[in-house]
Amino acid sequence: DYLEAVRQTPLMREVAARRLPFEWADAHVVSDLPSKVQAPDGHEQQLMFPLLKQAMGEPRRELDLVSPYFVPGAEGAQELAAAARRGVAVRVLTNSLAATDVAAVHAGYARYRKDLLAAGVVLYELKPSAAPPPRPEEERRRNPGGSSAASLHAKTFAVDRSRIFVGSLNLDPRSVHLNTEMGVVIDSPTLARRLGVEIDQAVPTQAYEVRLLHGGGMEWIDRGPEGEARYRSEPDTGALRRLWVDLLSLLPIEWL
Repeated sequence: DYLEAVRQTPLMREVAARRLPFEWADAHVVSDLPSKVQAPDGHEQQLMFPLLKQAMGEPRRELDLVSPYFVPGAEGAQELAAAARRGVAVRVLTNSLAATDVAAVHAGYARYRKDLLAAGVVLYELKPSAAPPPRPEEERRRNPGGSSAASLHAKTFAVDRSRIFVGSLNLDPRSVHLNTEMGVVIDSPTLARRLGVEIDQAVPTQAYEVRLLHGGGMEWIDRGPEGEARYRSEPDTGALRRLWVDLLSLLPIEWL
């Protein structure tokens, strides 16, 4: 019954009828070794992340990062800031405090925001009310079955609109050092460019853009059909939740 139900989905009918366009490209899997969980920290031969960085290559013009849990750590924040300072357009999409399901992760991310913004990194935080933009009828017919959920789940990174990664890896210490992760690096300008175009066109209205103010504070820009609204604290959150995140940021739990 389950297999028959799958066969009758719009996506599988499109595939079976050969009406769904495919993008043919070279791709390869990168993954952590299962022995990673037994290896002492620092044994990079067990880790997927160095392999991923090597496969993606050094960004020269553009680096787009989508990660629901984004905790770059001191070293990662320095690398992203250095890339932005040498002229790479670095853009990050992650969950806002109002959209995240783990406040402790947001606390780990928030401590790096100002340094990243000061270096020129563009930060977008998904709105809790976000939804995919309406697709034309032709696009829905050619590419049926997209998710309508508002929360951010995808983990995908693109370099110079030429290579793209899709997988299970979040940009946080837990994914890099503790979990065993897997993903696919695809050499496809078509797919990598598609992610870039989404961030160009859709993300600015589906996410808050975080900006650094001259006095050292931050603001969140909310763009919508009625224009722009600006906030000086985390939008769509209460004072108690913000206080809880501030308290979590004091705990030595970033490695978790």
